[in-house]
Amino acid sequence: MADQNDNTPKGLTVTEPLRRAIGERYLQYALSTIMHRALPDARDGLKPVHRRILYAMRELKLASNGGFRKSAKISGDVMGNYHPHGDQAIYDALARLAQDFNVRYPLVDGQGNFGNIDGDNPAAARYTEARMTEAAEALLEGLAEDAVDFRDNYDGSLTEPVVLPAAFPNLLANGSSGIAVGMATNIPPHNIGELCNAALHLIKSPNAHDETLMEHVPGPDFPTGGIIVEPRENILNAYRTGRGSIRLRARWQVEELPRGMWQIIVTEIPYQVQKSRLIEKIAEIIQLKKIPILGDVRDESAEDIRLVLEPRNKSVDPAVLMEALFRQSDLEVRFAMNMNVLIDGLTPKVCSLKEVLRAFIDHRRDVLARRSRHRLDKIDHRLEVLEGYIVAFLNLDRVIEIIRNEDAPKPLMMAEFDLTDMQAEAILNMRLRSLRRLEEIELKREHEALLIERAALEDLLADEALQWARIAEQLRETRKKFGANSPNGARRTDLTDAPQIEEVPLEAMIEREPITIVCSNMGWIRAMKGHIALDTALKFKDGDEGRFILHAETTDKLILFGSNGRFYTLTAASLPGGRGMGEPVRLMVDLPNEAEIVDLFLHVAGRKLLVASSAGDGFIVAEDEVIAQTKNGRQVLNVKGKTIAKICKPVTGDHVAIVSENGKFLIFALSELPEMARGKGVRLQKYKSARSAQGTLDLDGGLSDLTTFDLAEGLSWPMGGGKTRRESDLADWLGKRAGVGKRPPYGFPRNNRFG
Repeated sequence: MADQNDNTPKGLTVTEPLRRAIGERYLQYALSTIMHRALPDARDGLKPVHRRILYAMRELKLASNGGFRKSAKISGDVMGNYHPHGDQAIYDALARLAQDFNVRYPLVDGQGNFGNIDGDNPAAARYTEARMTEAAEALLEGLAEDAVDFRDNYDGSLTEPVVLPAAFPNLLANGSSGIAVGMATNIPPHNIGELCNAALHLIKSPNAHDETLMEHVPGPDFPTGGIIVEPRENILNAYRTGRGSIRLRARWQVEELPRGMWQIIVTEIPYQVQKSRLIEKIAEIIQLKKIPILGDVRDESAEDIRLVLEPRNKSVDPAVLMEALFRQSDLEVRFAMNMNVLIDGLTPKVCSLKEVLRAFIDHRRDVLARRSRHRLDKIDHRLEVLEGYIVAFLNLDRVIEIIRNEDAPKPLMMAEFDLTDMQAEAILNMRLRSLRRLEEIELKREHEALLIERAALEDLLADEALQWARIAEQLRETRKKFGANSPNGARRTDLTDAPQIEEVPLEAMIEREPITIVCSNMGWIRAMKGHIALDTALKFKDGDEGRFILHAETTDKLILFGSNGRFYTLTAASLPGGRGMGEPVRLMVDLPNEAEIVDLFLHVAGRKLLVASSAGDGFIVAEDEVIAQTKNGRQVLNVKGKTIAKICKPVTGDHVAIVSENGKFLIFALSELPEMARGKGVRLQKYKSARSAQGTLDLDGGLSDLTTFDLAEGLSWPMGGGKTRRESDLADWLGKRAGVGKRPPYGFPRNNRFG
């Protein structure tokens, strides 16, 4: 690959391997994504775009007690001065900082439509206004006092902070999420008061373990509340390793209604769950009858969340109903915690709770030292000026004389009174009103106070213990301002153990009612109320006709056997009603289009089935073993090529009667068949094979039908006209499994079917 570098003489082409060229460029892209877009800084918990938004708002003087400015103005300034990316991306980041359902401690105070918990988007930037919150000002506190390093912006025309001073551990307080190249981060929000307590403990005991810190920070504190039901050991392990998952449930209560009825009220939903999507999911569960004891869902939310769940009858246990909903909806979610952050703004690392807090308090120590040195420089500058003023007051008449009589008084004053250039300049710039006697007293008092402050700062910079004491004092002030007693500081998310409620099977939730199941030849299925006569004339779609009609109850399970050898399970209560033509069964189970329905029957526990393929192979399987838990069904009879699954019959006797398509009849003992859970099976009857014109091997005949019966009672089959023939003497057809067989008994149906 040819590449023209800036250091390469003009006209000279340099070649390098494509692998190296792409690798270097992709590495640069990956590093840029990790460091400047996706991962937050452990010190202030911000990504560059958020840091630039807050800094631009500071430059616009949008204080928490000041006026609002249009969001378009803010995002425009951020884009033009610091963040040369799309203004929509900047506005989206700004809007999220104002959403109290996404951010535990909002950093932007929004005025207008900034979106809602239903998932609605914010209004356009030209319609909304914003300013900083007190929390944002706390992150910026000390920025004018050389607390952090500054760097040039993208075009070198301005400077921007590398990191913010951050008076509180914002990374843990507000959390963060992002996806980089080959890594991601997902940090839950926490309570500032608890974080300050943990940081204070870490200052007091630098070797503290995560177990001890967890006594102060028991778990995340989500802005939408909810209840954490994860065991303490799992949360501790997540805090220790930086990775783990936390189960979060909605908060609910039972509301009593007249006549003994009740309803469930959901007052808090899990973090980052859209309320509208949640209601749609619950409505779908009701429609598909996945939780038969749930009757209805309503959204009565205003400012607060109020979701109403109605049971089908008052005998339902509310806890059982909610446990079923927790399993099947987003009323319970798992927050996957991954504390992958940038240490010192450079190195990505998955950190423990202790490491994140350590990065924060170490940063606060650096900020304290820088602010102290900055203040020391300011004091030294002021002391120098004050000493010049005092000299001027002590020699006031001579100073006035020099100023009045000399064309260049500055050099003369510097030489006569041993003043510095700055002191002489300050004296010359004094106002006449400053020559009062009272002003001289104030100067001496200020000089003494500054000397005391300077000595204290020198002691602070020289003593590590004093530094940690000052940081602890600052953390206590932050805790007082944002902690549990502040308007937004109380913990919202409770921690408890999940209640031990015995799982109730789906059948136990369903009211037992008689139904008639109807399935057409094309696979349209429906459940009609009550037990109708099986010979009732029913309507079907054009070109379709009835195939299966069964009397059942809503608590029954329905088993479908496909020609692909798979068994599928349907619950009778989930079948569509009988008002229309029903629904295609292929929408309810994953039966391939090329596979046909072989049989459809009600499940009988403990029964055994005889399954066989068109090639004459088969075996016995326990019916309980064919129940499928998913739409994909369960593979039982293995078939391939042109062979298909053809027969599924319940076992009712001690012998098997089988007939082939070419009219060969054979009877053998049922004991010769193995009982299996899955497989191709064993040969039931032998058929001749022949080569086709295309060279493929085809069976001359193949399985037509089979049945099981008691040999002592004989075998019967329908004759037509409502008559039945029974053959008791079957000795001529008795044989071993895998035999060819003979011609059927006299009167056996010509279609080679047992009925």
